[in-house]
Amino acid sequence: MLAENRALIARLADKSTAASWDEFAEPLENANEQLSRAWGVVGHLHAVDDNPAIRHAYNTYLPRVTQYRTELAQNFGLYEKFKALRASGDFESLSQAQRKSVENDLRDYRLGGAELAPEKKRRFAEIEEELAALEAKFSENLLDATNAFSALITDRGELAGIPEDVLRAAEEAARKDGQEAWKFTLHAPSYGPLMQYAENRSLRETLYRAHVTRASEFGKPEFDNTSIIVRELRLRKEKAQLLGYRSFAELSLVPKMAESPGAALDFLNDLAAKALPRARKDYAELEDFARRELGLEELRAWDIAFASERLQVERYAFSDQDVKQYFQESKVLEGMFRLVEILYGIRILPDAGEIWHPDVRFFRITDAGSKLIGQFYLDPYSRETKRGGAWMDEAIARQRLWGELQIPVAHLVCNFPAPVGGRPALLTHDDVMTLFHEFGHGLHHLLSRVDYLGVSGMRGVEWDAVELPSQFMENFCWEWAVLARMTAHVESGEPLPRALFDKMLEAKNFQSGMHTVRQIEFALVDMHLHHEYDPEGAKTPLQLLEEIRAKVAVVTPPRYSRFLNNFSHIFAGAYAAGYYSYKWAEVLSADAYSLFEEKGVLDAGTGGCFRDEILAVGGSRPALESFKAFRGREPRIDALLRHNGMIAA
Repeated sequence: MLAENRALIARLADKSTAASWDEFAEPLENANEQLSRAWGVVGHLHAVDDNPAIRHAYNTYLPRVTQYRTELAQNFGLYEKFKALRASGDFESLSQAQRKSVENDLRDYRLGGAELAPEKKRRFAEIEEELAALEAKFSENLLDATNAFSALITDRGELAGIPEDVLRAAEEAARKDGQEAWKFTLHAPSYGPLMQYAENRSLRETLYRAHVTRASEFGKPEFDNTSIIVRELRLRKEKAQLLGYRSFAELSLVPKMAESPGAALDFLNDLAAKALPRARKDYAELEDFARRELGLEELRAWDIAFASERLQVERYAFSDQDVKQYFQESKVLEGMFRLVEILYGIRILPDAGEIWHPDVRFFRITDAGSKLIGQFYLDPYSRETKRGGAWMDEAIARQRLWGELQIPVAHLVCNFPAPVGGRPALLTHDDVMTLFHEFGHGLHHLLSRVDYLGVSGMRGVEWDAVELPSQFMENFCWEWAVLARMTAHVESGEPLPRALFDKMLEAKNFQSGMHTVRQIEFALVDMHLHHEYDPEGAKTPLQLLEEIRAKVAVVTPPRYSRFLNNFSHIFAGAYAAGYYSYKWAEVLSADAYSLFEEKGVLDAGTGGCFRDEILAVGGSRPALESFKAFRGREPRIDALLRHNGMIAA
């Protein structure tokens, strides 16, 4: 495919090929899409089934694919063709989506180095290839370091407080290793509940230390990400400077909504100023409770989740574990599907397709007349060969190809605890919100009505607006009209009691200040690392993080904590100089959802408008235009502050 595409590019760049959409832009787009789909399968398997064979295949071909993409981005002949297409009389006759796609291509060729001198192009290509390899290695190191640790407990007395379903999973994990014990790991379904419920403070500290030192100098040297972090920062800065930008953050923000790193930092600092008083109050209350009720004179980092759970139980008379018993995975899926069917006039049904693991399921989406709209895979459970976190990725994008419509397909990937001992998988309310979040991304991809690849689905959407549809979906997880029909107690089958839901709602903003400043901390360190930080200077990235914590954090972790070494969003993902977009898009999503609060959360008319003006248009127009078309005005921050309890309803 690489060879075929290179031959095609040579023909398309030749002067004999007309600079038109049909003869030039569309054939180029289609050839690159075929390659992206093939390589996308390899990348997907590397993330969800990282066995030695897949890892070897991925790392063998990664430099070749990266080299091709860099050649493509730097091809001056193609760049000139796009400029000629933009300047031609035919340009205005193209659809809005086609014009936006061409404009984006011109921007991306500039950012890809097409205008650089030959010697700078060579260096730019070297940087791109090395960065791709470093980012892959960062992710592999984190997965390997996570898998390298486990705690085997043989005395049940050391496990007081840990819920029975978590203990059953730990017992099953030990049994698979031929042990009669309880095995705890650093994977989220094991680590999270232990930190939240285990009364054994020493055990919490052991797991905590292992978790926050993953992929650092405290573990196996071959898994240490420290040098990768520094090298990535150096290369990104050099890449930006080759293109004439002062910092990587300036380069990163060119295709985003935020006008400059300064604008993003001002937004974060303003939000921090609003959240810090609430966060300090949250933490003071937690310290007082831990001292008064738990006998903890000094609240340590490994006590936070445990003490917070106990304080929530005291204050609101329920536990996350109580709620979890009502959220059977199958029932949650059924309720989530029913919600979007009402809002968007679609149907979601089981489908058949080739899968990569027995736990994976496949679904199709149709319109009311049973016409196929899209399909998606769901890979819900955690396992050792799968990287942590949750994400949506595209398998196939919507486009019209030779007159035929190519149906979009998505991957929805989570890391929930798997069913154990014949009992169904149970989700926490946070898990439910994670599922809704990723499905929001999926709907953005799957409900697109744009037929041109460059701006179909999430493509071409400014990165700091990409989280709008996903964070928007989370709001429905707090609506009685939605939750009431997606719960059934694992033993009795009874739905979630209204009284328990009211307690959940009362506790919705429990420690919201602490949670907000934690996200701001991550966003600030990301932006500062990629803007004014000097990778050649004496200050280390860790020291910069500590300086930022001193200003905005209320929880100070131990000196041995190495958060940056597992901050894969920015060192192995697409959020470098872009992590702020989670909070930025939260303003958009909260404000968009406020219209549903006004009209009715299950109002199909408002849902249809959201589908038409946000989901269906993809990147065919600026995200701010799409937001204003839906909301009828510019976005406001009030709804976000209200949802987080920072201003009165």
